[in-house]
Amino acid sequence: MTVTEESPSGVSRAQVGRIVAGFAVASVLLAVIAAGVGINEVRGALATASPGWLVVACCSMCLCLCLWTRSWQVILGVTGVDESYRTLLVTYAAATFANYVTPMGQAGGEPFIAYVLSRETAASYEESLASVVTADLLNLIASVGMAILSLGVLVWRSELPTALAPVAGGLVVTAAGVLAVATVAIRFRATVERSLMKLVAPIGRLVPRLTVDGVRERLGELRAAFDRLAADPRALGRAFALSVLGWTLFVLPLFLAGRALGLTVDPVVVSFTVSASMLAGYVPSPGGLGSIEVALTALLVALVGLSSANAYAVALLYRLTTYWFAIGVGGLAALAVVRRQ
Repeated sequence: MTVTEESPSGVSRAQVGRIVAGFAVASVLLAVIAAGVGINEVRGALATASPGWLVVACCSMCLCLCLWTRSWQVILGVTGVDESYRTLLVTYAAATFANYVTPMGQAGGEPFIAYVLSRETAASYEESLASVVTADLLNLIASVGMAILSLGVLVWRSELPTALAPVAGGLVVTAAGVLAVATVAIRFRATVERSLMKLVAPIGRLVPRLTVDGVRERLGELRAAFDRLAADPRALGRAFALSVLGWTLFVLPLFLAGRALGLTVDPVVVSFTVSASMLAGYVPSPGGLGSIEVALTALLVALVGLSSANAYAVALLYRLTTYWFAIGVGGLAALAVVRRQ
């Protein structure tokens, strides 16, 4: 039997290796992009950045995390979990750190976040998972909604280049997909659960700890948690409003990054650019590192007409004040969580 060696935080060496490899590959990609657009030009643009605007951008990201945590707290309150805002803020920041440093964390970090939340609070795993999925769905609706709205404005103003038609189509497909998945999950919930039971049955014969009755019980608890959330539309409305405000503050640093370099980017373009670039965040790299920078650069060049060097510099500053800032804050929060546990 092979024993997996783990760090004191419970993270295996194999997981650490994958994370390090992900960052290494993404760093090489970022260096290749810089070489392609001109390292000296990018370095020269970054050298002119005004620190004041970057500080404001970091403050915007900090407030964004605070608002998303508050949205989470509202959702948890509906399920009957009354937890202090300070505890949830630390837990949310730590979960954000885990999502941002883990390859594909953006595409499926909910179970892990729910596990951390259930360990840190009085919520059960099912209640935690229901709240996390709901909060993520509200954030996704807010981001896609703002993207579609800004896309509509750009089309109306005839400012959307033909080359970006695939990106616009991807946003529309994403919006339709979210609506379709939500509709199917709600309308045909019983059918979905029966199908899942059929999949679990043969697996349960191979994995003794996984039983059909156990999965059915967990699904029942999860369904009850979702039902409690659906029974309080006012609370969901408040949570969604907080999600929208949080997303606005997540978008704002791109505008501030431009101002740091003496450039002014149309707020509508900023909204569309950030939302569209997030589609590149579902690649197997930590937090979409590398792919999101490429998407931001390409969109800024196409929509604003910036030079490749300036666009790449703006993208790097945006990611510095959002992604890397969140990793720094979240890393400290993760250490606090590990010490508590």
